[in-house]
Amino acid sequence: MLPREPYKGLTRKLVLAFDVGTTFSGVSYCMLDPGEVPVIRGVARYPAQEHVGGDSKIPSILYYDLDGDVRAVGAEALQEHIIEQAEDEGWVRLEWYVWKLHLRPKHLASSDIRVKPLPRGKSAVEVLADFMRYLFQCARTYIQESHLNFWRSVENSIEFVLTHPNGWEGQQQQQIRRAVELAGLISSKDEQSHVHLLTEGEASLHFCVTNVIASDIFSETPIDVSAYSDEEEDQSDSQGVIVIDAGGGTIDLSAYSMKLSPTSFEEIAPAECRLQGSVFVTDRAQTLLQKKLSGSNYSSPDIIDEMTKIFDKSTKLRFRKPDEPSYIKFGTTRDKDPKYDIRSGQLKLVGQDVANLFEPSIEAIIEAFEQQRRAASTPVNFVCLVGGFAASDWLFARLQEYFLPLGISFCRPDAHANKAVADGAISFYIDHLVSSRVARVTYGIECTNRYDSQNPEHLARRHKTIIGINGEKYLSDCFGSILLKGTQVSELREFRKSFSTTSKSLAACKSHSAEIMCYKGALQEPRWLDTEPSSFTTLCTIHADLSELSRTLRPKRSAFNQSKYYQYEFDVIILFGHTELKAQISWEEKVRDSFH
Repeated sequence: MLPREPYKGLTRKLVLAFDVGTTFSGVSYCMLDPGEVPVIRGVARYPAQEHVGGDSKIPSILYYDLDGDVRAVGAEALQEHIIEQAEDEGWVRLEWYVWKLHLRPKHLASSDIRVKPLPRGKSAVEVLADFMRYLFQCARTYIQESHLNFWRSVENSIEFVLTHPNGWEGQQQQQIRRAVELAGLISSKDEQSHVHLLTEGEASLHFCVTNVIASDIFSETPIDVSAYSDEEEDQSDSQGVIVIDAGGGTIDLSAYSMKLSPTSFEEIAPAECRLQGSVFVTDRAQTLLQKKLSGSNYSSPDIIDEMTKIFDKSTKLRFRKPDEPSYIKFGTTRDKDPKYDIRSGQLKLVGQDVANLFEPSIEAIIEAFEQQRRAASTPVNFVCLVGGFAASDWLFARLQEYFLPLGISFCRPDAHANKAVADGAISFYIDHLVSSRVARVTYGIECTNRYDSQNPEHLARRHKTIIGINGEKYLSDCFGSILLKGTQVSELREFRKSFSTTSKSLAACKSHSAEIMCYKGALQEPRWLDTEPSSFTTLCTIHADLSELSRTLRPKRSAFNQSKYYQYEFDVIILFGHTELKAQISWEEKVRDSFH
């Protein structure tokens, strides 16, 4: 286990981590007592699931009635009398697979995705809030029953750690924070400081450090010093680590370097995210079943759905060899149709056909891995596979087949890997192992540049020139990069760039807004918004109150027509060392050393 120091805080505190997964969800927690060594625990008992062991998680399922009220959640939603009542009263069943897809960023697209509609009047954020509220209630009940009088002492001192896929960005993070408010976990926006967002990849790294890396597995992995140039000899004590969190919906890859001490990690490549988790294997299986049984007496949607569920729960997990057939046991001994490979209530599937269902997911993992390996500043020599999908022996075997010839050590933790994210999220809060991260995209703002007739790129856009109020020629559609993709960012480092703007009236100078944009294309430093317009998206808008500054501005005269105008300078600052981007506007006001 990772050695930990006693908690140095002065007051008792509770840390709750929610892992809202595609198929299953769970909660981990840590009771922080001054002077006591923190211990990570899991909520191991939920309604209708009291007899499940210590790796307990609940299905990510909710039932809504026709009025939009929650009627059953998690394991309760799988009880026979609930299913019967739901059918009788027309309740709507929602799985996280549905709402997660509604929350995803637009760039995370896949031809495999079939987005189902939400219940009328319900947004994905509201559904997430309802599910979070249920998880919180379960955690509160469990802690109250397990630790006498503890809850009462910390109910106003709770820190929440919420995880999300690597590919989710500012908009999705804001939606999660909104859901936290709607769920009643915090009472106002002022309490958002108690909410900490974290990528599933980084949470999984913390889990691996505790369960794999800290157990000296690295001491058996030799460091290939010859892989380094002379300039990199000082890095030869580092190990390159990639954590693959293979979940139900997304597959998240995160790359880090580890110094000789297992408490020092730096991200060495942009995080990767692919929508190719285990539910997509099941979706492809459903398509295979529909095609295979077309024209038979077993082709009805109800039977296909039942077979798909059985494939998901058993056939998929048991699959190990493509040269052996797989079976879906769905009926009784009287169910048979040899023409369609059905005998004694079992459907026989060709092993290679089942293997093919996994291939898009496997190819996505390998492609993302290679992309990270190329971008990594440290050679990668260790890969750790976690997540619910990691339970698939076939997935593990296929990846092992790929990694071993590369000389890369490959493992999956022996502990409950499906709890990697929730436990790792707690470790993130108490251990704080990652000291720097890598920007996944390029960040900047839209701006204008002074026209230069000697610049070929400017000449090509001369039809876009505009005359500024100061009488000079400018080009619009420019992009001012502030933080470039692939840049390693420490927690205290800030990135800033200076801009200026002009206005005809003093009143217009009393405030300023800037839209922070991100670029997801292939260019190292994008300069023009019109080159790849689809690669730019707006993340957020920052606002500045410049009323004090406006009082000190003096008018200038246009060289064009001698008209009066005002000009001021400002800096846009981006801080990205923590798990969320922060942006600020800075300007100089009256005294030279006074900044806002």
